[in-house]
This record gives sequence, C-alpha cells and structure tokens, in this order.
Amino acid sequence: MTRSAILRLRHAAACASIVAIAGCGAGATSMSPFVTPPGLARVAGHLATGHSWMLPEAKNEDLLYVSDLEAQAVYVYDYRGKANKLVGTITGFFNPEGLCVDKKGDVWVTNDSSVGDHQVFEYAHGATSPMQTFEDPDGRVNGCAVDPVTGNLAVTNFWGATEGVGGVSIYVGAKNGTPESYSSDNIYYYYYCGYDDSGNLYVDGLSYGSNFGFAELPEGGSSFDDITLDQEIYLPGGVQWDGKYLAVGDQVAVKHNFNSVIYQFSLSGSTGTEVNYIEPPDANEVAQFWLPRVGIGGKKNGEATRVIGPNGGGHDTLIWAYPNPGSNPLRTISGENDPIGATVSFARR
Repeated sequence: MTRSAILRLRHAAACASIVAIAGCGAGATSMSPFVTPPGLARVAGHLATGHSWMLPEAKNEDLLYVSDLEAQAVYVYDYRGKANKLVGTITGFFNPEGLCVDKKGDVWVTNDSSVGDHQVFEYAHGATSPMQTFEDPDGRVNGCAVDPVTGNLAVTNFWGATEGVGGVSIYVGAKNGTPESYSSDNIYYYYYCGYDDSGNLYVDGLSYGSNFGFAELPEGGSSFDDITLDQEIYLPGGVQWDGKYLAVGDQVAVKHNFNSVIYQFSLSGSTGTEVNYIEPPDANEVAQFWLPRVGIGGKKNGEATRVIGPNGGGHDTLIWAYPNPGSNPLRTISGENDPIGATVSFARR
C-alpha cells in the first residue's frame, strides 16, 4: 500500500476494509516539511520558499483549491483558464484535508496540527491569511460542508477527541464557538458530508466493524436518520448534492476493479436507490471530489456538469464532464504529491 493511502485511511478500522487490496500498517505519526510539487512551475520563486502567496489578479478570478497532504499545502489554480495556472499556495498546515466553500466564496480547510489540535480555517476568496480559526473539540477533522439555507458549517470528525467514536460538529452561522454535536448509531468513523439545496445534511462513514454507513440530519432536525443505500460502498468518498441526485463516492470500488466511482442516488424515506454510476477515466484514490454548480458549462443552482477529482493515486487533479465523463479527462493538473480535497470559489461579479 502506498504511504498516501495509509495517511488517508489512518487507522485499523479502515485498514480492515482494504485488506483485499493490500496489507495495512500503522498511520504516519509525522510528515515531512513542505514539499515542492515537481510538476508545478515555480511562479516568481514562490513555491521554493514554502510560504503562502497569491497573485494579485487571483481575487478577480474563479479559483480551484486543492489540498495536498504530503505537501502540507493548499494549491490555488485559475479555474477558468485552460493552462492550469497556479495562482497561489496556502501553507502552514500539518494535515490539510477537507475543503468546502460558502455562498460568499469563503473557503474552509480542515487541518489536524502537529500537536494534535483539530483545526478549521476560513479564508476569503483569494486570501492567504485566515479570517477565522476554529479549534474543534469533538475530534479529528476530516470533511466539511456549508448549509446553503442557514450558513451553518458542518465538520466531520473521523474519530473523537481521544480517538474512539467520531461524529459531526455543526457551527451555527459558521461562527467560532462551541459546536452542536451529532452522531449516528451505525457510524463510528466519519468521512465526508454534504448538504442538499434544502439544508438536509448527509454523511458517510464506517461502523466499528468496517461496514459502510450513511445517514441524514434533516433540516431543523435534532438527530441523524440512518439511510440504506442499495449499492455497496467499499471505502467512503465524498458526498455532494448534484442538483438532482445525491452523489456518493467510493474511493476503491470493488465491483469496478478498485477504481474510484461516484454513485448517483435517488432518496425516498430511509432508502437510497442507485440511478447511475460515474466511473471517471484514470480515477484512482479519489477521496473528496467536488461538483461545482456555478461556472464552466453550468448555471447557479443548476445541475452539476463537471466533477473535480483530486487523484491521490495519480498525483494529479482531474476534471471530467459530469455525469458522462467520456473517455478522457477534460483537464489534468499534474505534478502534485498527494491531493485529497477540492473546492471551487467563484469571484464576485
């Protein structure tokens, strides 16, 4: 198993679920200093320094953010441009992973520090210094999502404050303070989460016995409702509402030769029925994909027409058509180390 895969899975429960692929060892306890991606062109020497930077024009551009575990950085690209131009790098992380964005274009980054602090950072569009920094008391931070109805911020805690069972922290109004904490009886390790347009929150994860679990926190609700999906998911990936269906990722889908797959589900009550699956070409170890619903080929609040996949197994980030990816990616951003999370922030116009 690659070091990046071990970093992503992080403990024995997840290792048990991938035993069919390869053996599994202990997760890394430390990470190397900032690593310059060999395939990315240096911009005015910025990458070589390991310090945060951003080109001045970035604030007026639509931006693609990609978190890289091994580089301990978040890369920022011109989303509209076809040349995959790197316009900025945000550093100062130890374990940057989940990314999400709110209506204003503010970007949120989950990060576990080198001393075990569980952090969430908020950055304004095109900025390199955080507007807010949260210390999440509920445990190891993983994914995040912003409620389009209330503006609340949801953060998945892979495990608890001292390991053990994880959960979901919700920060009312995305403001720092003591979060509201939620958990499902059928999920022990929490991976990723996503809101639909009505403010319902969905989360995926694994039970203590490594069985897949999926649950919904209804808008205004006080507890999770478990949902049974009619498709087996081997290793939980991203969760996104695509404007019509709920998209749920499987990082290493057994039925698809262990490639990364995204399933579309129609939900009714406590059941999710598969209506389609997307097997993007060259997708390998795609953890937290992103479905931008404003921008290239799409319209605000419309259905997604693109999917962005940080491709950990290929050390690159790929953009495909959605839900019909075709035989080749539309764009390939090469030379990253271990990309894991992605989001798109649109410039105000």
